[in-house]
Amino acid sequence: MSPLFSSRRVTATPLDGVDAVFADLDGVVYAGPHAIPHAVESLNRVAGSLPVAYITNNASRSDEQVAAHLTSLGLSPTPRDVVTSPQAAMRLLAASVAPGALVLVVGGDGIVTELERGGYRVTRSADDAPDAVMQGFHPDVGWRQLAEAAFALNAHGGPGEPGGIPWIATNMDWTIPVERGIAPGNGTLVSAVHTAAGRFPEVAGKPETPIFDEARERFGAERPLMIGDRLDTDIRGANRAGIASLVVLTGIDRAKQVLAADAASRPDFIVSDLRQLHEPYPEIERRRGGVRVRGSEVRIEGRRVVIERDGDDPLDLLRAACAAIWENGTAIHALEVPERLYR
Repeated sequence: MSPLFSSRRVTATPLDGVDAVFADLDGVVYAGPHAIPHAVESLNRVAGSLPVAYITNNASRSDEQVAAHLTSLGLSPTPRDVVTSPQAAMRLLAASVAPGALVLVVGGDGIVTELERGGYRVTRSADDAPDAVMQGFHPDVGWRQLAEAAFALNAHGGPGEPGGIPWIATNMDWTIPVERGIAPGNGTLVSAVHTAAGRFPEVAGKPETPIFDEARERFGAERPLMIGDRLDTDIRGANRAGIASLVVLTGIDRAKQVLAADAASRPDFIVSDLRQLHEPYPEIERRRGGVRVRGSEVRIEGRRVVIERDGDDPLDLLRAACAAIWENGTAIHALEVPERLYR
């Protein structure tokens, strides 16, 4: 049961009982080339006692390149500590075509590296009659690469016709956080090919389970904790995989999105930065028809979300409001929510 709905020891931290930590990258460890405040020192502290796997949907770089970037920020991962969506995509590809098959790639080095490791051949042209298409994000992907994918997928008939070759997408993130802000992600590019091909790909990355299966198997983890900044990928995927989850409010999703999270996308823990991995997580108390977290208290009165006490910590207020709203069962768009809860 989620800690937001259960009583926990006041001294317990989100890491209690965990045998590995799975950390997303964009929005959790870094934004663009720069580390997010407190992320590096907090994860280094975790790595002193637990395995840390860095799990990324971003298919533009190889595991070696990601590990090198993390090392430059002050972390100490090996390439094996990096679990990429192309690695998870290889599980899906192997179920469809054998090593030696020709795969058309839309994306960057991360996909090419894994295909070559697996004994597959790579092409960028539909004219080579590929046996499958694998698509992942790269900032240089443009119309020509997307068109080649559509040509290959339609080679055995028109859009949506049966008999097409396998199409595997590394992930479906609609957006990606970068240094300058929020930019279109791989899901946006996949949707362009979908429009031309008339069908959907198999998906390897979060929120689908292959990437979690890869991480669990590699690290022998039975009770991992997934740290993410996105409810629709990191948290929803962890829930699907039966993994405890923690959302950190340093990336895509912030207070407004967490308050409105549907049942499939609700985290076990909410923190403002990764220092709080190592801090006692407060108890969620039910009292007088409301929810209290330390000095903050929220209740639902009809269609109104009522703040009884703000408390000293806006994060505790958010935690209390989330528990009250989620337990109430009324969709947030039907509730009157005080604006200061979104801040």
